[in-house]
Amino acid sequence: MPDGKYKRLKALARERGTSVNQLVDEMAMLMIAEHDAETRVRMRAERGQGQEQEGLELLDKAMGRASPH
Repeated sequence: MPDGKYKRLKALARERGTSVNQLVDEMAMLMIAEHDAETRVRMRAERGQGQEQEGLELLDKAMGRASPH
């Protein structure tokens, strides 16, 4: 890691009352959570592929409208 980046992380850690290692751990945890969420969204999108019309009809039904689709 470049010295400048490390120095900024160290200052940030000091401001937050934690260590650089703890900051990196928190960033890693956030990145993993983001990746997991993205993976879930992609899987749901794949499962719904080709069912767009049915989805629109269900939305119309839920809103109490006759389906124009």
